[in-house]
Amino acid sequence: MAEQETPSFSIEKLYVKDLSLEVPNAPAIFLERETPEINLQLQSGATKVGDDIFEVTLTATVTAKIGEKNMFLVEAGQSGLFRIRNIPQENLEPLLGIACPNILFPYARELISESVIRAGFAPVILQPVNFEAMYAARVQQGQQEQQEPKANA
Repeated sequence: MAEQETPSFSIEKLYVKDLSLEVPNAPAIFLERETPEINLQLQSGATKVGDDIFEVTLTATVTAKIGEKNMFLVEAGQSGLFRIRNIPQENLEPLLGIACPNILFPYARELISESVIRAGFAPVILQPVNFEAMYAARVQQGQQEQQEPKANA
């Protein structure tokens, strides 16, 4: 019986849920010699899909621009199915918002880099991300949003 109550966390499946690549100004953009400005946006979300199974998706959007011209835009949704058992509710959200995106990020980074190379550009190497800080900021923003309507009431 103690075995059934032991907390457990495992990866069931890792997969690409969504991938989009656009090179709107090809072929002229390949003649540009300036270094593009790279912009990265990250989002993660979790959905319960079974008794102990959660799908977590890390979506990374990378945009490269030279001035006002888009060189390319890549959006990759890297997902995973995670089996999570006997984890206290107060630990579940941080697990889904920090640990799971940390596992998914290297796969998303590789997916983006390979896509950009296949589009004819130099690879984009995404720097490590502090998902703990992102999660803390999201929690703080949520708390502030909950307090604002009370102040206006």
